[in-house]
Amino acid sequence: MAVRKLPRHHRWTWSVPGIIVVALVAAFFNPPDQAITPGDFDVVERVVDGDTLLLQSGERVPLIGVDNTPEIKHPKKPVEYFGKEASAFTRRVVEEKRVRLEFDQANVAQGHKDRYGRTLAYVFLEDGTLLNAEIIKQGYGHAYTQFPFSRMEEFRRLEREAREQGRGLWRQN
Repeated sequence: MAVRKLPRHHRWTWSVPGIIVVALVAAFFNPPDQAITPGDFDVVERVVDGDTLLLQSGERVPLIGVDNTPEIKHPKKPVEYFGKEASAFTRRVVEEKRVRLEFDQANVAQGHKDRYGRTLAYVFLEDGTLLNAEIIKQGYGHAYTQFPFSRMEEFRRLEREAREQGRGLWRQN
């Protein structure tokens, strides 16, 4: 019994609807994260540490491009120099205030999540201040450059300026 081949145009006729069905099924079983949408405002419930926020929606948000401000809650490390001041700064600026998240295209492939499932974002205050940049600018944290992000050069410049001007961590005792 000979196998009958379909003409080329008939093979494509079935492929296109198949691709559409697969895309719809994938979207249904992998819906976008409904808890947080860029552009929406949420309230910061508390500051976990100087560079991670807990929002009222339940999202934990590490700040993109901000290296751990000095640790104060690490289970295996003592409170680091300037750690309490860095956390106090972040609390004073955002705790119980409305913020807007913005995502970086560099994190699209990971769904804007870090390896712990937390939402990676730039955090803007209602007045338009970018919290991530302000922490570095005031010397309460370092520019985190291990992974690429769109504002890396800006954050490096802000850290260099904070060092040169002796702000925050860089203050001479």
